[in-house]
Amino acid sequence: MKIVTDCAADMSAEELETLGIAQAPLFIQFPEGEVSALDISADEFYNRLEAMRPAIPTTAQPSSGMFEELYRKLSETSKNIFSIHISSGLSGTINSAQVGGEQARDAAEVSFWDTMTLSGGERFQVLAAALADKAGWTMEKIQERMTEIRANTEVIYTLETLEYLARGGRIGRVQALMGSLLKLKPIINVSHEDGKYSTVTKARTIPAALEALTDNLQQIYKQTPVWVNVLHGRFQHGAEMLSEMAEERLNVAKLEVSRISPVLGVHTGPGIVGAAVVPMKLMEDLL
Repeated sequence: MKIVTDCAADMSAEELETLGIAQAPLFIQFPEGEVSALDISADEFYNRLEAMRPAIPTTAQPSSGMFEELYRKLSETSKNIFSIHISSGLSGTINSAQVGGEQARDAAEVSFWDTMTLSGGERFQVLAAALADKAGWTMEKIQERMTEIRANTEVIYTLETLEYLARGGRIGRVQALMGSLLKLKPIINVSHEDGKYSTVTKARTIPAALEALTDNLQQIYKQTPVWVNVLHGRFQHGAEMLSEMAEERLNVAKLEVSRISPVLGVHTGPGIVGAAVVPMKLMEDLL
């Protein structure tokens, strides 16, 4: 079986290569032209983003034709393809993939999976699928495990500023203005109900926001051993603070610090920091 995902999963190049995972690009549309998120480093992206102020780039999902081409290419080595994607509540990527799969149905049988999340949360599901496939699991058993991971993974983050969300039209002007005046830092998670962003609470400073974020995770996981993937845009100090808090208050079995994909940073700016967390028992038998 060949596994496909998108660059919103924040997979490392090493993971993609080692596990043989194909990755579809998402695109960033700058005034001077479109760039694949696979072809721009995080630092180069944030430099360009900050230089554009007060304008903001837009993002675009892969076309169905791009997916069709990818599936046809992969069908040369496997007729069975499993395509795993960013939440349908946040992107139309899986819709493009499904149309592309229909267009390529004469070449391959493509199954689709909506992770209902993104970034590190999406990555956990992709890793589980790839590792379970290598271990010889059936598709039914793989999807049972992915369902458990999807239901028990938290993706939660905070932002230094609401400016980028406001400029991208992702929140109302009044909310953005109030947030700016009060210097509020929202704590946002990805809802399990619809795979969309939901505000958990707000704080006045980044340290307070990270405390509230960690409190939320502690209430959910208590003393359950967890795998924590701390993620940030270009905010190493925030990532270090969150890592320390997680180590102090969660039962951390595995901790990583990663950069989020530039395509996810378009609407958040460089000052995003958060975490994807999954119970270790759902992953450890696959590692």
